Amino acid sequence: MPDGGTVLAFDFGTRRIGVAVGELMLGHARPLSTLAAEANETRFAAIGKLIAEWQPTQLVVGLPLSAAGERHAMSERCERFARQLEGRFGLPVVRVDERYSSVEAESRLAARGQDWSTRKDTLDAEAAATILQSYFDERPTPR
Repeated sequence: MPDGGTVLAFDFGTRRIGVAVGELMLGHARPLSTLAAEANETRFAAIGKLIAEWQPTQLVVGLPLSAAGERHAMSERCERFARQLEGRFGLPVVRVDERYSSVEAESRLAARGQDWSTRKDTLDAEAAATILQSYFDERPTPR
């Protein structure tokens, strides 16, 4: 994996995909947007535009696991999404355990004083930022 460059992260959902961005050298993630389209071609077209704009060196996809760390049906859907990203865009895709990312994102937004209707619109992007920050925090620092 590269030691520098921009990273885009995705919190995959069947209705929405949260997107976050960060820089490997800085190790800081921030929410970017939420893609609300359900049709695959529309989703991948929007992702393609983000990739063209941000020029990431790698991608991160949250992989949902049970509380015990086991895969389930949504894990497989996210894995398929990650493979599609690799195939379509030719970038390395890192899978990151996303257990409790939505809960943490919800807590962060509430702590900022956002009411539920505002949080609902930004929750997926905030969850993607939580996933990406987790990746940065667990990644060995380059020497």
